[in-house]
Parts: sequence; structure tokens; C-alpha cells
Amino acid sequence: MNQLPRRVDTVVIGGGQAGLAMSWNLRQAGREHVVLERRNRLGGGWQDRWDAFRLVSPNWASALPGFPYDGDDRDGFMPRDEIAARIARYAEVIEAPVHSGTAVERLERGAAARPGFRVTTPRGTIDADHVVVAVGGFHVPNVPSAGTGLSPRVTQLHSHAYRNEAALPAGAVLVVGSAQSGVQIAEELHQAGRRVFLSVGHGGRFPRRYRGSDIFRWLNDLAMRGHEFGTPLPTVDKLPDPRIRFAGNPHLSGHQGGHETNLRQFAADGITLVGRLEGADGERVRFAQDLKANLAFADAFFGERFQSGIDTFIERAGIDAPPDDGTGVAFEPPEIAELDLAGEGISSVLWTSGYRLDFSWIDLPIFDAQGFPRHVRGVTEVPGLFFLGLPWQLDQASATLFGVARDSAHLAERMDALKDAPA
Repeated sequence: MNQLPRRVDTVVIGGGQAGLAMSWNLRQAGREHVVLERRNRLGGGWQDRWDAFRLVSPNWASALPGFPYDGDDRDGFMPRDEIAARIARYAEVIEAPVHSGTAVERLERGAAARPGFRVTTPRGTIDADHVVVAVGGFHVPNVPSAGTGLSPRVTQLHSHAYRNEAALPAGAVLVVGSAQSGVQIAEELHQAGRRVFLSVGHGGRFPRRYRGSDIFRWLNDLAMRGHEFGTPLPTVDKLPDPRIRFAGNPHLSGHQGGHETNLRQFAADGITLVGRLEGADGERVRFAQDLKANLAFADAFFGERFQSGIDTFIERAGIDAPPDDGTGVAFEPPEIAELDLAGEGISSVLWTSGYRLDFSWIDLPIFDAQGFPRHVRGVTEVPGLFFLGLPWQLDQASATLFGVARDSAHLAERMDALKDAPA
């Protein structure tokens, strides 16, 4: 294990795709830096996913700065171990100065005699002029308080700890949460022969393909080139409510060659849909009567937020794309107010309810009431402190593979501009 430097120009905290993309940009700019990664093995948070996990974005979208996709299945969808291995290989290819097994315990201002920051780790402290926090936004598994009221007979598991269907006790499963992880795991359990109940929240969905291309072709175009044609992705400052930053990603699947995950089709195929979980009392679980509204929201999400921008981009960029040939699903499942878990044979509740932020180790007054750092495109109000890979750092692409490539380049440019600015 290499010895940590006592002082360095820049410390990058986090050795996943965001931290490594930042390292590449810093190397191009000639900035001395180190990357600190708490895990002993590189591969980022992908290593925490369940066994059958696959990317929902096509393999070509996994290109990173200085590391284009070089596989033989551009339009496929990488499984968990392959994407984790790709991130680890990226570190080798760009010769990133990574110190793995090095968790950051505290980040604070440096000594008064010297500007900058002090980074404390179990292996010693580092003084730095700049720090880039690149640990993403998925830190602590979020389990709603309703879980405390469930019968001890029922196995409760967050998706962070879920690995495969065979590891769950025999019986039906209640999956709580209908963003990307929830719908994919519910489908996996259903296809394995389990009886599945899915608690549907206020989340959207994307079509797998739109106007002749995978939806990520158009999302990537809007993120990377939309500003050229007046059609950028909606940015964080346009959100009607900052709490939307915590919303789950629109549901979609990379399994079986990639396909849509339409909740109405799930219900028609035998998965029982219920509304948002409101509370639990032993074996009885209560649900809001909002299933119909939540399904309508999911159906309208793409059309209301993305379709017009994509259509305008196609027109202004002069792209020859066929008209939309998508079709809807009309099935209307009934509202269910309450379930008797024992009566329905439900032995497990699987919480696919997302994550909470945890920046408690950062001792700097830069966080808003929801725990997000105050920043503009990753540049904070504290000189020299930056963030990368946050959900909605700029837009909905910011926490994606191609989003961190774009946002890391922006941070590198801002760091250079601040360096050259008059004192």
C-alpha cells in the first residue's frame, strides 16, 4: 500500500466512475492529486447491486474520459460484475493515483496559517488546496418508518442487501418502491415463480425505444448537445420542488436484451399492484388509494417532460428518425386498501425505497435543509471545494456514466478559471 502524501494540490474523495473521471481531467490539466477510495477493491457502488443486476443504459453509454467503450456488444446491457470490472480497469488504464482501503473520516478547513482543507483518514491526514467530493448520492439505505410496525415474522430487506430470489424465505413478496430497482426486482421475482405485490409510488417510466433508437441515444444527445439546439435536459434550477432530487430514476430494464417495464402490463401479467404504503400494524399493511393516480403519472411522465424536447432536437439537428410507434397498455388494476400479510402468504417485504445522503463526515457549513451541499454545477461557496456525481448536480444525467464525464470536464475548467482569476 502506497504511503499517503502529507500535502497535495487536490484530493478526490471516491474512486468510482465519478472520482476516476475527475482524476483523468486533473491529469490532463497537470494537477497533482490523489484519489481516496474506502473500498479495498475498485468497481464503485456497482458492487453493491444484486446478482442479476444489469445496466439500464446501453454499453456504449459507459464511455468515460479517455476510455471509450471497447467491447463487442455496443447495444447490450452490462451485468453487475462486468461494469464493476470496467470501472476497475479504467483506473489502471488512466493510471489514476488511487489509494484504496482509505476511508475519509473527516473533511474540514485547514489550519489557519494555511488555506485549504485537511482530510483525515485512518492512515493519516492530508492537507490539500482543493477537494473534489465524488461519492455520489446513494449513501444510506432508506427504510420508511412504517417498517417498524411489521410483524417480526416477516423478513425485511432493503434492495442494498438483496442478492437473489433463492435467498428469500419461501412465500410471496411485497416490494415497496417502483423506481428502477423496484420494478426490475419485482419482475425477477415474478419470473422466478413468486407471487409478487408491488407498492407503486410517484415515479415515471421511459420507453425502451423511441423514434427508432434506444431512449438513451436521445437522452445522451440532449445532455451533451441539447444546448446547441435549445433543447437541453431540464436543469435542477427548473425543478418545481427541490425534493424531486431524491426521486427514483424512471423505471426501465436492461434485462433480456432491454425492454420497457410498464406497470399496467405487470398487473395484467399477474403482479398485484397496490398504492403507496402508509402504515403497518403487525400482519396488516395499509395503502393509500393513489394507485390509479400514480399509474397515470408514470404513463404521462415521458410525454410531459422529455418527448417534446427530443422531437425538437431531432427536427433542429436534421436527424432522419421514424415517427413514434409506441403503444400504451389500457389495463386498470383495482385499488387495494389493505393486505393481510399472513393471509396472502407474504413472508418478505423488500424495500426498494432508495437511499439517504450522509455527509456527516464533512465539517463545513455548506448543506441545505435536505442535506444537499449548496453548489452551482458542483462548485460550492467554499473556495476550492467541489462535488461530482450528485443526483441532479446539473440535470437528471449527472449521476449517470455519461453525465459524470461531462460534469467532471466542467469542474476541471472551473478549477483552472478560479486558479487564473485575480485575487
